[in-house]
Amino acid sequence: MLAAVLVAGGGWYASLDKETRGLLAAMPTNADVLGWSLAQRDAAFRAMDRLPLLARANRIVPSSHPRPLPQGRPLAVPDIDKVMREQRLAGLVVLQDGKVRLERYGLGFDAKGRWTSFSVAKSFTSTLVGAAIQDGAIRSLEDKVSAYIPGLRGSAYDDVSVRQLLTMSSGVRWNEDYEDPNSDVAAFNRATPEPGVDATVSYLRKLPRAHPPGEVWHYNTGETNLIGVLVSSAVKKPLAQYLHEKIWQPAGMEAEATWLLGKTGHEIAGCCLQAATRDYARMGLFVLDNGRAGGRQIVPADWFAQATHKQKDIGKPGKGYGFQWWTYDDGSVAAQGIFGQGIFIDPARRLVIASNADWTRATKGPEGAAREAFYREVQALIDAGK
Repeated sequence: MLAAVLVAGGGWYASLDKETRGLLAAMPTNADVLGWSLAQRDAAFRAMDRLPLLARANRIVPSSHPRPLPQGRPLAVPDIDKVMREQRLAGLVVLQDGKVRLERYGLGFDAKGRWTSFSVAKSFTSTLVGAAIQDGAIRSLEDKVSAYIPGLRGSAYDDVSVRQLLTMSSGVRWNEDYEDPNSDVAAFNRATPEPGVDATVSYLRKLPRAHPPGEVWHYNTGETNLIGVLVSSAVKKPLAQYLHEKIWQPAGMEAEATWLLGKTGHEIAGCCLQAATRDYARMGLFVLDNGRAGGRQIVPADWFAQATHKQKDIGKPGKGYGFQWWTYDDGSVAAQGIFGQGIFIDPARRLVIASNADWTRATKGPEGAAREAFYREVQALIDAGK
């Protein structure tokens, strides 16, 4: 067991709190989340930043002026216990007009804990591109990626624009199958970076081209990691620091967050934020406020008009992809991560639904359809004045 290894490994284990020791005892001996059991994930998803053998992380301190989330009229969801159970929800916060209409926790998690985001982090990362444009650090979405990451020159990414990265239409070959041990998303985690080269750049610059840039949408977490490298290179700051300055502080996030680091010390921009469920919900409010917070415009005034609207067809009726956001033709938008992490935003109803979970499978289980049904149920309840 991992705990036995840790006890033998040094005195730092004895200094850990009782909860963390228990979590460590339940953890696997490897860092491959896709191979963990359900019980191992239940233990790990609330403690990814507290496992020294598995992760390093940069801290994001809370805002000095937390945004209040006043209590609103309770939303009477008749089957809420079933929703919590069937989706294996750890946290659920429903806001309307900035007020809490429903808040529930499960799996032994609570409002004070941090749950991992997985690909929900992609939408935070893309928002930092908007902030960097507002700051003048990124000149244009039409700039070539290699202008900001010289290590990509001569690779398949040499002719790819920032916009094409944001819309996952680079045309570079990539396999994102979470249940295929030979996929790129799995192989990337096992790869040894070239000496002196960022881990993401080292892996992605070796990939071949499959399509001309801009023509085909293809989901690619590696490219969001690349967006993170691009942002930090442009603003000359660690991604976690920039996130604090541009979102966490002005948007009034209440709790500390963390961002896991990759093999070469850069934040893993395509995933791996750890935050309180309430603060994921506050990100939804930041979007509803059009990126204005703390008395200033953090992203360009037209940023979310582009980012949260359909830029690419994904082959599913009624849905599309924006700048690292999943879009709905009714104007709603979502950030989504494997195993059930999500932020759903419905501007027409001033509605935000933030959820954290540990689904039975990464994406292919029954919970995804159940979550979509829950979104529709909440919208219908609001429309009915419930």
